[in-house]
Formats: sequence, C-alpha cells, structure tokens
Amino acid sequence: MAYLERIGENAKHAEKILATASSELKNRALAAIADALQANANAIIDANREDLENGRADGLSDSMLDRLMLDEDRITKIADAVRQIIALDDPVGKTLSGVVRPNGLKITKVTVPLGVIAVIYEARPNVTADAAALCLKSGNAVILRGGKEAIRSNTAIATVMRQAIGETGLPDDCVQLIEKTDRETASELMKLNDYVDVLIPRGGKGLIQSVVKNATVPVIRTGEGNCHIYVDKDADIDMAADIIFNAKTSRVSVCNACESLLIHQDIAEFALLAIKEKLDKKNVVIVGDEIVQSILPDVVPATEDDWYAEYLDYKISIKVVRDIDEAIAHIARYSTDHSESIVTQNYEAAEKFIAEVNSSAVYVNASTRFTDGGEFGFGAEIGISNQKLHARGPVGLPELTSYKYVIRGNGQIR
Repeated sequence: MAYLERIGENAKHAEKILATASSELKNRALAAIADALQANANAIIDANREDLENGRADGLSDSMLDRLMLDEDRITKIADAVRQIIALDDPVGKTLSGVVRPNGLKITKVTVPLGVIAVIYEARPNVTADAAALCLKSGNAVILRGGKEAIRSNTAIATVMRQAIGETGLPDDCVQLIEKTDRETASELMKLNDYVDVLIPRGGKGLIQSVVKNATVPVIRTGEGNCHIYVDKDADIDMAADIIFNAKTSRVSVCNACESLLIHQDIAEFALLAIKEKLDKKNVVIVGDEIVQSILPDVVPATEDDWYAEYLDYKISIKVVRDIDEAIAHIARYSTDHSESIVTQNYEAAEKFIAEVNSSAVYVNASTRFTDGGEFGFGAEIGISNQKLHARGPVGLPELTSYKYVIRGNGQIR
C-alpha cells in the first residue's frame, strides 16, 4: 500500500496546483504533450511492438491486438485529439446559476474539478493520453492504471507526457502511471479513499464488474457495450444494411460496435438476405433464433448468453421480432444501456423508440459507432458512461467537473 499511498500523496499535491491553473497554462501543457507524442512516436512504437509480440505469444485475440496496436497514424490521431481539447472551453470556473436572496446574500453555483481521478483500463494505450489530457484540461490530477498487455506502451506515453508537463511549469505528477499490473494493486486502488475522489473503469465486462463490486471510492461506470439495432417494418432496407455493416465491422473491438440485431417479422426475409450479403464481406459469424435459421440455413443457433454478449469480434446475434414493442422489451432485458438504433421511415415508430429505450445514446437511422466524444463534438472522452448519476454517455470535460456554491454576504446572520 505504501507504493499507492505515495502516488496518492503526489496526486493530491499536484491537484492543488492544477485546480487553480489558468486556462492558458493548461493549454500550453496540452500543446507540449501533443508535440512530444509526435516527436517521440518512434520510441512509443518500439515499446508498443514489444507489447504486441508478448500479446501474440499470450494468445490475445485479433480484436484485442487491434486495440493494443499503435502506429504513426494512430499516434498522430492521439496527438490531434489532445489538440482538439485545447480548442474546447475550460470547464472550470463557469457560473451555472446565480440568485440574490431577500436577505441580500448572493449565491452562485460554480464548476470545480473533481480532484484526483483514477482510471483503470485494459489494452488501449490511447486511453493513457486521452484520459491524461482530459483530466489536465479539467483541472484534475490523474492516476492511470492500464493492463499488463500495454504496460510498455503506457509507460512510454506517460513518460513523454510527464516530461512535457514539467517543462511548462506544472507538476509532472498531474499525470501518474501505476507501473505495477498485478490484481492486488488494482484492488488497492479501488479502495484508496484518502486520495482518490472518483474512479473510472474502462474495459470489458469482467473489469467493470470487478470495479463496481469491489470499489469503495465513487465510480463512474463506463465500457460495456451490448449495442442493438432494430430494423423496423418501415425501414429502408439498403440504408439498414449499410448502417449495420458500418456499426458491426468498421471496428469490432470498440464498445459502440453493434452486437445484436432485431428485425421486424414483416420484412425479415428480404432484410436478412440483404444484411447477410453485406456482412459476408467481412466474414461476420451470425447466430440467430429459429426464424433467422430458417431464412439463413448456415446460421448457428443463438443461446441465451448470446443475447447478453459483447463479442468485440466479427460476430453478431440476430432475432426476428413481432413488432417494435417486442424489440424494445428485448433491448430493455439484454442491453447494457450504451447505444441503440432504430432504422425506420416511420416517424411515430422513431419517436416511440426514442421515448421508450432508456440507453445513454438512442439513434434514428444512424450507426451506433457515433457514440464517441469526438463525434459528439466533446473532443476525446475517457469512456462512455451507461449509468444515470452524474455522467451519462461520452465522459468528456463537463463530466469531469463538479460544482460548489459561493455565497457572498455583507454581515448577514441567521
């Protein structure tokens, strides 16, 4: 515990300085981070190559290796995401509301940083930079704990960022990486109440459930994405096939990829044939109910577990439903409340879907792949929150702040 306590103390010290840092200074640090990431791309790629080699040796899936992999283009995109955060408004110090009471007290509600944020994540080294940049801009010190699969990549990125931050005059401990990747250290971090104000897990179902069950610090739950698309009886089938192909195959290893498909029985045969023709281009494995199997004979029967599954792979479950009510009921039962979409030309069906589906992002005639901080205009995000308290959807700058009340008086007593 002494190791984590030292990190926690460093974070608390850095947080006090960062919380009152000017927007100009924070933006200067972010610019230095972006430039340093690109300038040190070769060293980061070399470290990442070792992680990839170890990952292949350990039998990581292709989708996990895709999450892990960094190249010059991806590092450029990471640096660009940091620069996009510079262009966003500083979320700290904003007046949310104000009132003058009858006794003359002036009460204002003002945004403030959360404090020290811990982020636990798996094999996505881009999260190291994204989370650090968002926390820095919002005035929060961050403690990063990535998975063992990406430890060399994360260490290389964190070292570059810390040096860049220090050169601008802010404490380099604004960003700290836990270099121990054992489960005991993760468990201790979940209980570091004296130092951590909020914990954000980003990863698969196992990680999320572990944090939710074991953490004693407050948690913003993110990550799980069993996302659905419902093809209504009044859908444009060509549009539906294109949306599903994009949502399933553009990048299978992300939480906003479509994992489950629901199709109205009135258009099932024509729609399934058109959709399968598209999905076959990427050799997507389909599991389905009895009706789907009768239309597509090569389909594997879906189990109960399939309806809950977040595959993160070239695999999708498909069910034929009687009507929109059955589709909505299925989503309510099996969804992780991340992102769901309806494809329809019927205005009333679209409005019913929007009103009754209670996920963090609900789409009409669009791919679920847009649930992303950058696509929503927020810049990078730490994750997608599928809970209801404090933060919901992409966790960007505004979600990394709280608020306090400032009361100005002139001698009032009660």
